[in-house]
Amino acid sequence: MYPESIRNLIEAFKFLPGIGEKTAERLAFSVLGLEDEQVSFFSDSILSVKEKIHPCPICNTFTDSDKCIVCSDLTRDKETLCVVEDTKNVFLFERLGMFHGMYHVLEGLISPLDGINPEDIGLDKLIDRIKNENFKEVIFAFRPSIEGETTALYIKRVLEGMGVIVTRLASGVPMGADMEYVDSLTLERALNDRKEIE
Repeated sequence: MYPESIRNLIEAFKFLPGIGEKTAERLAFSVLGLEDEQVSFFSDSILSVKEKIHPCPICNTFTDSDKCIVCSDLTRDKETLCVVEDTKNVFLFERLGMFHGMYHVLEGLISPLDGINPEDIGLDKLIDRIKNENFKEVIFAFRPSIEGETTALYIKRVLEGMGVIVTRLASGVPMGADMEYVDSLTLERALNDRKEIE
């Protein structure tokens, strides 16, 4: 019932997570109400993200430079490495300003039921980095779930004998919670009270 261009825009918005038919329709009609300059900025921003953003060659965090801001920062604590599931978690910790070490972003978590095995999440790059840099502590900041637990225990086993302390966020982050929805105070306490993995 809509003209083709509006229908296409509605379908395009539905590519985004959490956007259903009604929300997509509302967003499409909102675009019709924008000024030409706003529409140009919107479309240019989408294209720019796809063209310029890429994983940092050191830590896998999204960046538009040769190296991400953290890896380029000479003042960071080079002895502590925080391993996270995705780039959003790096930005979360940085926004809270509670961690001053380095990061490494995996390509997901181990989940055999979903066919995601250790070789599918970029562990080789992480292990090589730990071998070649002088980290004294590796912190796992995964969401508390079966996948997070499986991934933590697997990496812990691989790191045995490498002389690094392996810790995880303390309890307080509720089981099954998505890290980006955990409030800052809970996350700060979980980081400060982190426990060594036995």
